[in-house]
Amino acid sequence: MMGVVCLRGVFITFEGGEGAGKTTQISLLDGYLQSKGISVACARDPGTTKLAEKVRGILKEVDGVEISIKTETLLYLAARAQLVDEYILPKLDAGEVVLCDRFADSTMAYQGFGGELNLANLDQLCTMAASGLMPDLTFYLKLSPEDGLKRKSAQGLLDRMEQKGLNYHKKVHDGYDYLAQNDRSGRIVTIDAAQTAEKIHSIIKTNVDKLLNI
Repeated sequence: MMGVVCLRGVFITFEGGEGAGKTTQISLLDGYLQSKGISVACARDPGTTKLAEKVRGILKEVDGVEISIKTETLLYLAARAQLVDEYILPKLDAGEVVLCDRFADSTMAYQGFGGELNLANLDQLCTMAASGLMPDLTFYLKLSPEDGLKRKSAQGLLDRMEQKGLNYHKKVHDGYDYLAQNDRSGRIVTIDAAQTAEKIHSIIKTNVDKLLNI
């Protein structure tokens, strides 16, 4: 049986600090939507395309090489530009639902608030890298930095971004809170990520059902 293709593409992103459970929720939503016969494409930012995955490796690896905050930001934006042009926009043009692990909100939270870059300038760069693309719906999985880093530590070796320290991740957390609280479009749905995966999935399904009219 062929999947049902949406009349227009829908772009849904998942945001949050380390260990918030984004990957789990994307997998659950992917399965749910496919069970409804909806065509779904999953992506991660940075990553997904061949070039963007190479950039992801540079950004994530722990090898003692220092990366300045400006260089870090531009690498993330370059990977996103490739992801949008090569993967996301074609999928949306084909009418698919695209689920993406992180997008521009991550840049604003991590490099803007965490890295203390100028937010107005950063917002313009994010718009350029994404060709003006904005998510139709964003789930912000809110979890304290302390709990999130504990979850990641329990999973094994921390990558370069995860090793930036608690104070940095507290600023990232505050940044996400600011973005959610000042979102006038209603795009960002904040969910307590300390709840069970099943409860979080239920909240996500309710919002997605409304968005897609299913």
